[in-house]
Amino acid sequence: MLSGLRAKRSEDQRLPDRVQAAIEGQEDRTERLIGWIQLAVVVTFGVLYAISPKTYPVDPPFRPVPYALGGYLAFTLLRLILAYRIRLPDWFLFLSIVIDMTLLFVLIWSFHIQYGQPASFYLKVPTLLYVFIFIALRALRFDARFVIAAGATAVLGWCILVFYATAVDMQDDMITRDFVYYMTSNAVLIGAEFDKILTILTVTAILGFALIRGRQLLVRSVSEGVAAQELSRFFSPEVAARIKGADRAIRAGMGEIHPAAVLNLDLRGFTRLVGRRDSGEVMALLGAYQALAVPIVQKHGGSIDKFLGDGIMATFGGPGSSQSYAADALQALRELLDAGRAWQDERAAAGKPAPAVNGAIATGEILFGAVGDETRLEYTVIGDAVNLSAKLEKHNKELSSGGVVTAESYDLALAQGYRPSGDERRIAGASIAGVAGHLDIVVIGG
Repeated sequence: MLSGLRAKRSEDQRLPDRVQAAIEGQEDRTERLIGWIQLAVVVTFGVLYAISPKTYPVDPPFRPVPYALGGYLAFTLLRLILAYRIRLPDWFLFLSIVIDMTLLFVLIWSFHIQYGQPASFYLKVPTLLYVFIFIALRALRFDARFVIAAGATAVLGWCILVFYATAVDMQDDMITRDFVYYMTSNAVLIGAEFDKILTILTVTAILGFALIRGRQLLVRSVSEGVAAQELSRFFSPEVAARIKGADRAIRAGMGEIHPAAVLNLDLRGFTRLVGRRDSGEVMALLGAYQALAVPIVQKHGGSIDKFLGDGIMATFGGPGSSQSYAADALQALRELLDAGRAWQDERAAAGKPAPAVNGAIATGEILFGAVGDETRLEYTVIGDAVNLSAKLEKHNKELSSGGVVTAESYDLALAQGYRPSGDERRIAGASIAGVAGHLDIVVIGG
């Protein structure tokens, strides 16, 4: 078990800082939970003590229970307050374990005084069972060190009580081998005390081994949770959810075909601007543009597929997405063009480069799937609509327009609930570079 603990601490030290911080946050929340449970335990004990009939003499020489419960209540409240204010250090947690067990064993020890009996009397009180509550509480932390410390403290405390009863305050003929006599008197049966100690050690060992394994699962779970959060930053939330929720490991060549809309966005004149500006200014421009566009796309249910320099490709529709994908895409494009103009005016007024935002939409059957090999996968979309959308976006330059949509996609969006804004115009038989034949399109903002 000790080698397992050393391995666990070594593994924790190798964890990335962000994973370690997530685990520590989980541990801090656990310590608060432990504090509330301890508070509930001490309040329950106090209520039961207050309402239960008393079997000791009317005026016992010493009533330790109220003092012990009061002291434990004060310490529990202090511990709970500190757990919300600071990260409790390990030494404080070990001290807490010692205080928990000490208060319990002092309470058990005092019973023979309270009831006017020899010290061996307290060896039979069922209050010893509370030891397992304190040991189990430490298991909530998923750290075997504290469970082992609780078990070791309990064993040491009980050994001291047994030693006191059999060596310090021993009466004649108190130690016996007769089980019946032991059960019906204040005699001490060494084997019975050994069984109690062995039980505490066994429970501690079982919980310790379980927690060493549980700690490994906790670290793996937190690591995967942090990785999933990072994954959502590199992929859209929908794609990340599909990857995490897949029944089988995703492999190259796996995919699904769904009707969807593809939106391509671009900054007009960005390539020329790059040659005249320093890299910091260019990256700041890209960051501002993407910070503008991405929330609008996601607001309308779009999923960012990739960033290509100043280009952004997003899809609407696909597995588990809205069935009004064409209307969603067109509404997103409309809002993007309006927001882009306001953003362009704001930058121009501040003397900053202000390229115009362009976009285009095409719809059709799209293959959503993974490409690459086992060492490097990319989740992407493939289909005629993907290529057509990219070519339509470039056609904005020819028309000096903000957005271009295929007439088929526009009519589909109308059928799905899109409301025209009034500045769209249809062009029949348009010639699009890279597209065979002629295509009916709808121009927005130009």
